[in-house]
Amino acid sequence: MSATSSALLILFAMIAVYVAAKLLRVSTELSLFFAAAGGALAGGYGIPVRHLAEGAITYLDICLIFLTATLFMNIIKEAGGVSFAVRTILKNFHGRRGLLFLLLAALLLIPGALTGAGSVTVLITGSLVAIVLKYMGLNEVRVAAIIFIIAGLSAAAPPVSLWAMLTAAGINMPYVGFFLPLLIPCLIGALLTIFILGRKAQPVNLEKALGELPIPPERMNWWRLGLPFLVFLALLLAGRIFPFHFPILGLPLIFALGAATATLCSPVKINLWKTSLETVEQLLPLMGTLTCVGILVQIMTLTGVRGLIAVSVVTLPAAAVIASLFLTLPLSEAVLMWGAAPVLGVPLVLLFNTRGLDPVIVLAGMSLIWPLGDALPPTAIIGRLTMTTVGVRERYSRFLKMCLVPAIIIAIIGTLMVIFSKKLSFLTVF
Repeated sequence: MSATSSALLILFAMIAVYVAAKLLRVSTELSLFFAAAGGALAGGYGIPVRHLAEGAITYLDICLIFLTATLFMNIIKEAGGVSFAVRTILKNFHGRRGLLFLLLAALLLIPGALTGAGSVTVLITGSLVAIVLKYMGLNEVRVAAIIFIIAGLSAAAPPVSLWAMLTAAGINMPYVGFFLPLLIPCLIGALLTIFILGRKAQPVNLEKALGELPIPPERMNWWRLGLPFLVFLALLLAGRIFPFHFPILGLPLIFALGAATATLCSPVKINLWKTSLETVEQLLPLMGTLTCVGILVQIMTLTGVRGLIAVSVVTLPAAAVIASLFLTLPLSEAVLMWGAAPVLGVPLVLLFNTRGLDPVIVLAGMSLIWPLGDALPPTAIIGRLTMTTVGVRERYSRFLKMCLVPAIIIAIIGTLMVIFSKKLSFLTVF
């Protein structure tokens, strides 16, 4: 049997095991692990313990980023910073809908941008922003669609974009130059989403909205809220501005120092142990997925399946691949979640790079489209979490229909970034 035929049979075995596990209602994380184990057995490698262990720690650094970043945001929330920001913005700008929408979109973008997880946006700022939008006369389905789309964009936004980081790691490409290529389209997509879906909004019922929003501690102010972010930003930029005089601390340590600053600035005493435990529990599904994705990618490399996929994709016509990105990327995310980036993203970026396109802009455009799949079955984790958080009681199909227009716009923006990547390469200078 040829190497190609052997890899193809192993790939089919992996797919069969994954589908069987999902039909038995096994979690996505375990389904990915069983698919990897099935591929190893089908390839005649038995249970390769060393490869399972190596794969499990492939994305350890990214898990550390998520853990420290989410702890940072959770401390900000526990200190009353999030409720303070929402209430203050609402009080000052409730009569100016355009500016209110702009600031609410920014509040939704920040948690996911710092943590790389749209679920953090939904849980930390989504519920509070939902209250404001509901009292502007928007129905629950429309509110859920706004929060989901912007939460997905926040996960793709810099400085932590999981899809870009995973794909870049797979091709040994430095995670450098992504700031503007990710920031600008995410901001445009977020603003278009909230203004399109919120076009029927009425002046907010200020009294009722403030009555439902949590009341922050009396001593909370903008300095207490902003100082941790200033510390984070200063430490992040110092290594880039003074590369020969200031050490590169790494995002996990920078987030940890930001969390320590937030704890010291809090007007109330933070139970750091309790908040840390809640953060770990909150992130277990995400870290479990990354661990199992690392195992899957390791076994695919061992058995030759990854090479088969890479060669197959690289030999496809680039025009046909670009035209189908709006479909293949969300569907791969719906099935593999973040595993779609190293499995499918790596060969796609290699394909576009061989065609002379800018790999950073290409990957940024693809990262814009991937989060749309978080609303699609069989996983639909972020979509269902958003509906639960907002309190939507209607059918899931109505939610998907409401997301359709902004999703199409975002997919078009991402695809155009791929097509015109060479002309947009000037964005990678920062």
